[in-house]
Amino acid sequence: MNSIEKLTRIFAEFPGIGPRQARRFVYYLLTRANGTLEELSKNIAELKKDISTCPGCRRFYEKKYDGQAICNICSDSERESGILMLVQRDIDLESIEKTGNFNGVYFVLGGSVPILEKEPEKRIRVKDLESRIKEDKKIKEIILGVNWNPEGENTGIFVERFLKSLAEERKIKITHLGKGLSMGSELEYTDPDTLKNALKNRQ
Repeated sequence: MNSIEKLTRIFAEFPGIGPRQARRFVYYLLTRANGTLEELSKNIAELKKDISTCPGCRRFYEKKYDGQAICNICSDSERESGILMLVQRDIDLESIEKTGNFNGVYFVLGGSVPILEKEPEKRIRVKDLESRIKEDKKIKEIILGVNWNPEGENTGIFVERFLKSLAEERKIKITHLGKGLSMGSELEYTDPDTLKNALKNRQ
């Protein structure tokens, strides 16, 4: 397998990218000056070095200084730490943050639970979530900020069932994003006004 085929396979593994588009990426890179490729290689190499996973919310964040233990959202004392929003991916967290209408904290599940999945607890960070809730006595509400599509709904159902006894014991309210999100919606592609209404009308 030559270099073109190897890189095409890598690009084809990206979300939403098919083999044809992946090959176009490779040929595009081949037409660029060497400086472009060097800069790309450098940025990729530095990505893992500069970016860490926040132990609080599990999102990726860039450390601003040595010794920074958690991300800027988790460390912000002005946020409502008693309201915890569960999202599937980092991009969903970013979409909600852009609305400016949520002032709680987050937990990134790290994926979704496919329908008929036999071991759903291995697909998302549900055990880490459980530990987070047990350690944080301030949590009073958990918002299921999952996508309104079959996998998102299935993820929400599984998480809610998983947390049911703990939530009842701690008197934690579990809510869902309200109406305004159409069936099949993904938070990443939902406009800010729709997300604002979904947050406001959670139930």
